[in-house]
Amino acid sequence: MHIGVPKEIKVHEYRVGLSPSSVKELVSRGHQVSVETDAGAGIGFADEHYRQAGAVIVDAQAAFAAELVVKVKEPQLEECARLSEGQVLFTYLHLAADLPQAQALMASGVTAIAYETVVDKQGGLPLLTPMSEVAGRMSTQVGAWCLQRANGGRGTLLGGVPGVQPGRVTIIGGGAAGSNAAAMAVGMQADVTILEKSVSRMRALADHFEGRAKVLMASTENLELAVLQSDLVIGAVLVPGAAAPKLVSRELLRRMPDSAALVDIAIDQGGCFETSRPTSHDAPIYKEEGVVHYCVTNMPGAVARTSTMALNNVTLPYVTVLAEKGWQEAFAEDEGFARGLNVHAGRIWHPQVADALHVPLAA
Repeated sequence: MHIGVPKEIKVHEYRVGLSPSSVKELVSRGHQVSVETDAGAGIGFADEHYRQAGAVIVDAQAAFAAELVVKVKEPQLEECARLSEGQVLFTYLHLAADLPQAQALMASGVTAIAYETVVDKQGGLPLLTPMSEVAGRMSTQVGAWCLQRANGGRGTLLGGVPGVQPGRVTIIGGGAAGSNAAAMAVGMQADVTILEKSVSRMRALADHFEGRAKVLMASTENLELAVLQSDLVIGAVLVPGAAAPKLVSRELLRRMPDSAALVDIAIDQGGCFETSRPTSHDAPIYKEEGVVHYCVTNMPGAVARTSTMALNNVTLPYVTVLAEKGWQEAFAEDEGFARGLNVHAGRIWHPQVADALHVPLAA
């Protein structure tokens, strides 16, 4: 199969769909791989590395002309216009919060498979997990930066110092992103509270952190009390394929300590704070209701080399199956993989996406 790897054009997005190592693996199996010029240059993957792996270096038009197009981030509208019927797009889509992109993909006729809705046999999200881990770890790091006074924050050091209380961190959601955020916050010696709805997950988190983080049921009362006492709130909730629930209202935010900070990892799915709006690495923060907001929609892009390698570890087996069997046969053999289908033949095929966008679900 002919596989195309375009260069990402989202602001400060340096990740790439396939690393040279992944290209070498696919070429060794007899597939043709076309990589756009400088697709990996931002993270040290030069065109020559791809040539040595067996790829052909091409322009954007040729990369988007392949049978299977492998990306990282959702296609921008100009990229959607390059896609057509008969092609397969495999990437993150996050359509629930992006009607214009969904409409453009439907109009193109492309078959679009979303990393974030593929499910494994255990019910997990194997292609989302590594980026959730990266975003979770980054969220504490950038949250600490947001709290610096020069960035509009309270001037609080998360770990404190002897004789001074540490910063208080509340993490909403104890999944892959939330648990990794908590690991970093605990490592910085902050005062950490994790809010989680699943009783079994609460028990697992409590066992894992062994008292180094408080684990509470994510009830309305507990959420309100924790948020109001926090220097930093990290939103790490996820409903696969659906828009994120708005868990923290503007009114509650208004009552938080002045110049506190929040990091919304769920912003790709619309965000879990009422005041969240997408930002970029060019202008990552804004202040609203006296609170510093960090709502960058491609957080892992800031550590693009690590993120690319972590993502390729999990996507390459799926890319290989698509290339060798085609999407219909691959889906027939793997029901969880079939859950990745978001757009085909001008229709939306994922129930949660259709519901979020208020469009008919394909039968």
